[in-house]
Amino acid sequence: MRIGIAFDLKSDRTARADGPDDLLEEYDSEETVAAIAGALSELGHDPVLLGGGRRFVERLLADAPELVFTIAEGAGTRSREAHVPAVCELVGVPCTHSDPLTLAVTLDKALAKKLAAADGVATPRFAVVEDPAEAAALEFDLPAIVKPNQEGSSMGVRLTSRVRTREELRREATRVVRDYGEPALIEEFLPGTEMTVGILGTGRRARVVAAMEIAPRTVATAEFVYSLEVKRDWEARVEYFVPPRVPPASLGAVEACALAAYRALGCRDVGRVDVRLDAQGNPKFLEANPLPGMNPRTGDLCILSARSGLSYVELVGAIVASALERSAR
Repeated sequence: MRIGIAFDLKSDRTARADGPDDLLEEYDSEETVAAIAGALSELGHDPVLLGGGRRFVERLLADAPELVFTIAEGAGTRSREAHVPAVCELVGVPCTHSDPLTLAVTLDKALAKKLAAADGVATPRFAVVEDPAEAAALEFDLPAIVKPNQEGSSMGVRLTSRVRTREELRREATRVVRDYGEPALIEEFLPGTEMTVGILGTGRRARVVAAMEIAPRTVATAEFVYSLEVKRDWEARVEYFVPPRVPPASLGAVEACALAAYRALGCRDVGRVDVRLDAQGNPKFLEANPLPGMNPRTGDLCILSARSGLSYVELVGAIVASALERSAR
């Protein structure tokens, strides 16, 4: 099968000179694209590089493949990850991963939390502020964590994002709104184990691949933030455990929480859901990533899949198989 790969490269983008150093964090590397193309070739497919943005649209219209495998992050608004699947829907070409609605909803962390909570999924208490002056006035227990509301890949999440005082809360909200030009999400900070859950499939056919514990090496779990600094230096700062070092009943509850959030948000084919335990050991949904990183060395989904016995080629094959099964119905 001829499969086009939609992607956006860091090397094709230019960050603004006065911006933070992570404005291009979500975009991919040539290494990731080559890995996906290699896996598709090994599976017997013919990969075609489509790129992203206008280039993607032009190439799709000129010579459409039979399927698009997308890792394209897009650019612009909170709907940017929905651009590629929306174009594919428009021209009638099947596409892997979630549909435009889910990709837009999940990039807005607060909106995703509201929808998941409406379906009975537990999530930490949270608030969204557009004006940093509102942050200090919130009736909100501390510590809390402050993040950009509409970003992924830990963009804007720093070691300073965990706040313990009203002044720190105001400072971090100011940084987020100023640097990223969007509202700040202020969320109850949970002191328990942080885990991420890989999921394959769609709807009732969705299944957990594995859960992975993200354990800090240099700080206590109760203070740990899976920040940009940590992700960039993950081999020194964290240990990954598959399965997590939690009791079986707790692990079952974590996986159930992640799967419930995945289904509530309408995720398709593949996704990764972040969950953390509260002070009582109860799992709570943090956020969902229906377009998880596919770098075979550093992507959390790829790491947890490999450690659970699912090879990179098998992971790519499962995503393609799910998309083809959907499109055939």
